[in-house]
Amino acid sequence: MAAAIEGAAMAQSDAIISTTSGRSDSHYENVRVHSNGFVGESEGTEFSAGAEVTVNDKDGGRPEDWYWASTRFHQDLPDPEFLGKAAAQRALRKRGQKKIASGRYVTIVENRSGGRLIGMLMSPMSARALQQKASFLDGMLGKKIASAPLTMIDDPLVEQGLGSRLFDDEGLASHKRAVIEQGVLREYFVDNYYGKKLGIEPTTGSSSNLVFAYGNRTLDEMLKGVKGGILVNGFIGGNANSTTGDFSLGIVGMLIEDGVLTQPLHEMNISGNNKEFWNQLVEMGSDPYPYSAWRIPTMMLEGVSFSGV
Repeated sequence: MAAAIEGAAMAQSDAIISTTSGRSDSHYENVRVHSNGFVGESEGTEFSAGAEVTVNDKDGGRPEDWYWASTRFHQDLPDPEFLGKAAAQRALRKRGQKKIASGRYVTIVENRSGGRLIGMLMSPMSARALQQKASFLDGMLGKKIASAPLTMIDDPLVEQGLGSRLFDDEGLASHKRAVIEQGVLREYFVDNYYGKKLGIEPTTGSSSNLVFAYGNRTLDEMLKGVKGGILVNGFIGGNANSTTGDFSLGIVGMLIEDGVLTQPLHEMNISGNNKEFWNQLVEMGSDPYPYSAWRIPTMMLEGVSFSGV
């Protein structure tokens, strides 16, 4: 299968320098026994396959990209031809990358890349960050932290979900919980240790499957309505301060002009503060990324600050 993926990728263009492909499978069994009398067992499987492709750019660059899929069952993996072709085409699309003028742009974030942004909320929602006074969300329970399109649910009971579980790492029973509801913060992630320090009843110390309130449009449908903007399909480095909410992230993407992707972009940053950033969210897509426990859809935001030329 790995060889077939590599062959499909290499066949896409003579500009391809290298392809690394792979396929893996796992079967796991866990038994958890706690001194308080809890005993729990879990068992599961996971399969993954895909490729990373590097291409030659006429300007001397070496753009690269990937396409990997992970599923609970082997039959749900995309076929090798699709995986290799998708990885190669994504890399080839990056040839001719450049920076454009700094400014505020309508921004569409591809579903598979949204985890970098959602991650900026996850750490400040932890009891550890709250106890150590390292969370900009401290004291915000029941208050608005984002615009109405953002509803985020921790759902450990998704069928075939990569994060599904009956209990967490501490033996706490799993429950479906609305963490953010129409922009309002409803719950934190509270483990036993930091819950005791804070005097808060534990919920769970880590996320399982994250699902969202999904919209009505796919990425392609969103693009058609944008006269001028940026599609972000990857993040490179950067940092996010969980205490203040400030962040600066390197991006790779595509310029959107009159609903069409016209120019690959790189060496640009987005920056801002999470307290304002999530209120710039105007739409969630209908296309959750299927190969992750975080089933994030395409997201559209307005007025995001980019630094470029």
